Amino acid sequence: MVRGALGGFGRPGATEMLRQRVITALVLLALLLPALFASSPLPFALFSGVMIGAAGWEWARLNGVTAPLPAMASGALLAALCAASLWQLPPVGQAGGLWGGGLAAWIVGGALVLRAGPAGWPRWPQALRWVLGLGLLWLAWAALAQARTIGINFLLSVLCVVWMADIAAYFCGRAFGRNKLAPTISPGKSWEGVQGGVCGVVLLAVAWIAVEEQFNFGSASVFLLLQQKHGWGGLLLASLLLAALSVVGDLFESLVKRAAGAKDSSNLLPGHGGVLDRVDALLPVLPAALALISFNPFW
Repeated sequence: MVRGALGGFGRPGATEMLRQRVITALVLLALLLPALFASSPLPFALFSGVMIGAAGWEWARLNGVTAPLPAMASGALLAALCAASLWQLPPVGQAGGLWGGGLAAWIVGGALVLRAGPAGWPRWPQALRWVLGLGLLWLAWAALAQARTIGINFLLSVLCVVWMADIAAYFCGRAFGRNKLAPTISPGKSWEGVQGGVCGVVLLAVAWIAVEEQFNFGSASVFLLLQQKHGWGGLLLASLLLAALSVVGDLFESLVKRAAGAKDSSNLLPGHGGVLDRVDALLPVLPAALALISFNPFW
């Protein structure tokens, strides 16, 4: 993700690509920020539901639904499901089973899918792949909407887990990368990059808590809640798990695109690719974060 943002400026058309990226980012921010900072969580839930619906359209196209109408119907169905769920989601403290189930599905299912590689993905029945993708997208939206109800500080801290893991992995991979992580899925990723991403998330967690001790942000961050519930050791393990899951989400989408022979999930966001390209790492991290703050300590 960061690699695409920072690399390749020597190629023809790179200036135009940068211009498209900046314009798209500004338009998205103009829509996102008012929804995010609205006094009610509803505008943000609706805005993110539309974006997830677009990701559902992309998912259908990547998994063999090539006819325009059925693909658009997939996205519309997912957006409608999100809208219908707005007033049905249980409070965070009462939904531990939902988030825990999602976390388990990502750990077990992610390992199975990544182990099979791009060649194994098309062997799954198309209907199963379609349902699985829409289900995971809905779960991520539900976690996103619930995170906003906890507070903006909490939501931003979860998003920053993914951003820090990605940025630190990129720079550490460039500086120290020697051992390929998944060459058949994403040749640019290395084990050293992953280790750098984990260290970056741990440092971010400590720094965020230190700042929270000095300022009132209106809500606790995911890091502070994890530290309060599971202690510093639990925070360390949780940070490691969240950073690892961000890599799993990124690799999962890369695998699906490689199996479909696609470079991007779509061209919906000029200069950035598609919605899935921007949220892939968040898909497992969002429900995992809510699961981890919902679980009772094991010690």
